[in-house]
Amino acid sequence: MKTVLAFLSLCLASHAAFAAATLTDHEKSDIVTAHNQWRSQLKIPPLKWSTSIANISKNYANQLKTTQDCNLSHSHTNGLGENLFWASPLSYSDGKSEVQALTPKQVIDEWGNEKADYHYATNSCGWGKVCGHYTQIVWKATTEVGCAKAVCADKSQVWVCNYKPAGNFIGVKPY
Repeated sequence: MKTVLAFLSLCLASHAAFAAATLTDHEKSDIVTAHNQWRSQLKIPPLKWSTSIANISKNYANQLKTTQDCNLSHSHTNGLGENLFWASPLSYSDGKSEVQALTPKQVIDEWGNEKADYHYATNSCGWGKVCGHYTQIVWKATTEVGCAKAVCADKSQVWVCNYKPAGNFIGVKPY
């Protein structure tokens, strides 16, 4: 009996290790709120949460975790825009590490803070800067968002947000 319970526990732990962390309703709400705070600065209509898009994000976060060791690369899902975020684990001098406690607002604000590097007049980023995450957040035609996160074996984490309809078309201003 002990052997069966130990095996079952190992199977459950193994399954949990390969699943994306499920976002709580509060985290989902915080994600939408954080996006809409950036959009409201420009009087752009708010985004709504999409469970179907969140499922796409969750599947891709799992894929990044299980097949790519949490190395970021875009999924290129047709019809969706995508923002990716990676965070290292907290590492201590004794060699132990743990997952950083990040809020959805912190993640979204990392992308939103790219606003400082975006030049609307030329529809470009500052030299050597990144601003495409910001422009996707404030893409006026985008109406829905769905996100997910996954914790990797080394305790780093990836966050994936997908947007519908997609934004960031070359030569087109976001708003």
